[in-house]
Amino acid sequence: MRNGKRILALALCLLVAALCAACSSTPAATEKDTLVVGLDDSFPPMGFRDDESNIVGFDVDLAKEVASRLGMEIELKPIDWTANVMELNSGSVDCLWNGLSITPEREAEIDFSRPYLANRQVIIVLAGSDIVDIPSLAGKTVGLQDGSSAVSALEKNEIASQVTQQKYADNVTALTDLSIGRVDAVLLDEVVARYYETQNPGVYTVLDDSFAEEEYGIGFKKGNDELREAVQKVFDEMIEDGTAAEISEKWFGKDIVVKP
Repeated sequence: MRNGKRILALALCLLVAALCAACSSTPAATEKDTLVVGLDDSFPPMGFRDDESNIVGFDVDLAKEVASRLGMEIELKPIDWTANVMELNSGSVDCLWNGLSITPEREAEIDFSRPYLANRQVIIVLAGSDIVDIPSLAGKTVGLQDGSSAVSALEKNEIASQVTQQKYADNVTALTDLSIGRVDAVLLDEVVARYYETQNPGVYTVLDDSFAEEEYGIGFKKGNDELREAVQKVFDEMIEDGTAAEISEKWFGKDIVVKP
């Protein structure tokens, strides 16, 4: 009888151990049914609010398609972009997907997908401005989004000591101040600058000079390889089947997605 109890106890222990092992081996990413995307909702055309306050944009469309193909719901979560890495590492969001430039500083803190879009940090001014290149910024007030790669791009250039920096929570506010003369120029991502130039004919001019050439990537918490690889696989499939190109043509009028 005692042997029978021992055998039963041993069998129960083995069963519990097997169940625990099965639970611990289940990938965290597959347990989630919602992909929480951290973004700046004032960053057209990548992610922004339309006239009805819906979050729309190029990156938004890409993220929605990826989530759909992964069988996941999507939550678009506006965050303070100056704290984007903290939001990611705290688990508040699953990824950062909103014109996130790949920089050495960010690569030290988070993991990235492969680059999917080329970008530069450029200068946008009002049409007719006497600012025509980087040197003519001397003595001027330049607007930048706080926490953006535009800040580090400017600070790495010798002109930084000759300008007054005015930092903003988002590019929309910076460009509004440019339009009313509170700043002389705004330094920002070329894809955003070109979008504003196109949407406001005759109002803005994007200069040919640039501070830095960059690439956009999707940011993931370090070590979250399963989610990063799953998203990358689906994104590559979207490039291969032409879906990414269709989304790009919708927002930019041409396919500007970087191929693997």
